[in-house]
Amino acid sequence: MRIAVIDGQGGGIGKHIVEQLRKKIPELNILALGTNALATGAMLRAGATEGASGESAICYNVERVDIIVGSVAIMMVYGLLGEITASMATAISASKAEKLLLPIQRGNIQLVGVPRIPLPHQIEALVAVVEERLKVE
Repeated sequence: MRIAVIDGQGGGIGKHIVEQLRKKIPELNILALGTNALATGAMLRAGATEGASGESAICYNVERVDIIVGSVAIMMVYGLLGEITASMATAISASKAEKLLLPIQRGNIQLVGVPRIPLPHQIEALVAVVEERLKVE
């Protein structure tokens, strides 16, 4: 199974996701997709198998993975403080890969009915879902 972790800015959220996935599922093939080189580098240092940066890399690779993980903002045009382009959001949304998204609520986005829980707990739940998907495979 190949999983893409998508993040932008400094790659902090992606870094934590990669660390936890690597810790729980060492054999997992993790592709770090950053909106910029800084984000990709942070995820690679955290243990991603390989990485690529930018709009073209994201649009190309989301069709070549089984699962996409990241913040819900990766599917919103101008998400991550404007780093998500329309092309990126469209490619991620249209990808046949399963999307496991963290309900991080920033800016003027509020996900009604979704409790605000600390990021480490959200990542823990995400890793548990990935582990479950691997058992089904």
